[in-house]
Amino acid sequence: MSTCSCPTARSTGPLARMRSPRPLNVSVGQPLARSRKRCMNSAVARLSSVLALLMLTVPLAAGAQPAGKVHRIGILGDKASDANETLVWQTVRAGLQERGWNEGVNIRIEYRWIEGNTARLPELAADLVRLKPEVIVTRGSLFTGALKAATSSIPIVFVGHADPVGTGHVASLARPGGNITGNAVLQTELGPKGLEFLHAVVPAAARIAVLWHPGTPSAVPGLKALEEPARLLRLQLQPVGARTASELEGAFATMARGSAQAVLVFATPPIIMARQRLAELALAHRLPTMFQGRTFVEAGGLMSYYPNHEDTYRHATVFVDKILRGAKPADLPVEQVTKFDLIINLKTAKALGLTIPASVLGRADRVIE
Repeated sequence: MSTCSCPTARSTGPLARMRSPRPLNVSVGQPLARSRKRCMNSAVARLSSVLALLMLTVPLAAGAQPAGKVHRIGILGDKASDANETLVWQTVRAGLQERGWNEGVNIRIEYRWIEGNTARLPELAADLVRLKPEVIVTRGSLFTGALKAATSSIPIVFVGHADPVGTGHVASLARPGGNITGNAVLQTELGPKGLEFLHAVVPAAARIAVLWHPGTPSAVPGLKALEEPARLLRLQLQPVGARTASELEGAFATMARGSAQAVLVFATPPIIMARQRLAELALAHRLPTMFQGRTFVEAGGLMSYYPNHEDTYRHATVFVDKILRGAKPADLPVEQVTKFDLIINLKTAKALGLTIPASVLGRADRVIE
């Protein structure tokens, strides 16, 4: 090593003199022996120093990337016992595992659940921030907004945000800036397309109710984006808000009073949790309904136009992986989901007395019979 040197034949120190000693005689024999002993002691001391230096240097080099470091990740989710919520975080954990991050080995995950109560978001967001995780992973705009208010330094990754720019959570998709990034599932594009499919299935329906969550930041620009396609299709929109499952019956009563003939549902966690009840109410009121998410249709809803859940959630771990390896969220562009699945429940269509047009059925990625 360059920092260590060992005596050689060219050395000018004591060891060199030992290799070319003067002839021994009685008068100098004892002093020379003592000189040799001193030289040997000096060489041993130098060798010990070299070995000690090596022992110190190797751990320091390895310390640049500590083998045993455990990274802390925070997760802010909705209801831990819900099957859809379980799917989200199981998929995220699987995606992390694929990238070499294993819970209990090199990552520790701290979970916080609002359990369907959005009023707890500020409290639980602040609680996670106090733990100082290296990154926090969460749902969409409702959850991201609470975390943004709680920290401007800890990286935040959203698994699926309906309008990160419109809500002010990122500066732009290409250059998010700040501490937030993730997957964008844009409601401003998703909503109009869902409206088109709904119109194609029930062309006689001229009045369309839009069920939305008033506390979700991305819902307002989402509603605004429906206005132009509704005008082109000669449809009247009836926005109806509901914050909790307990408000859904009142929301459908409002739709009935407004003579709604079909419904478009904006997906947000409080509404996703109530998907079974939503499907039942839509059928009871005989309202063809376009949902956003496969689990709604599996619960008995008529149709869904939305990205594949697993693909979207798993892709969010790409951001987490990069951040854990040193990347900054500001430098990681928000990635827009471009593949969407049209799913149709023919059993529900039959119960509603609907015949799905062949033009729509032919575009379905999955049909439930």
